[in-house]
Amino acid sequence: MMIRGALKKSKGQLEAEISDALTSFEKEHMGRGPIETRTYIVDDMIIVRLKGVLTKAELSLVKSDRNIRARELIKQVRIELIENGRSIFEEMIKGITRRRIRSLHTDVSTVSGEKIIVFTLDRPPEIG
Repeated sequence: MMIRGALKKSKGQLEAEISDALTSFEKEHMGRGPIETRTYIVDDMIIVRLKGVLTKAELSLVKSDRNIRARELIKQVRIELIENGRSIFEEMIKGITRRRIRSLHTDVSTVSGEKIIVFTLDRPPEIG
């Protein structure tokens, strides 16, 4: 006999699965993975912090004389790449949390090389 709720995952398990999935996405679709990925579930939000996402070429551009324009271009390209992968994110998050994404927000720091992704869900995931 199966105890009701026995299949529910802990918050830590969900966060680890999301981190692994986003690291894989970065490797497969962006060309390289982050140095570190941490995920935090807060109510109906998923906050993901990826460290070390910029390539050596991007870091070199940021340090160039035209660094303001380079920063804007890097941010714009990375946001477009995330938006183009939105359907992948939706399937990924729904598969892990059993919840739909309401909105997706992202930004990358050209200074620290960190990226933040925030997903808002249609309701909080069930945590066992």
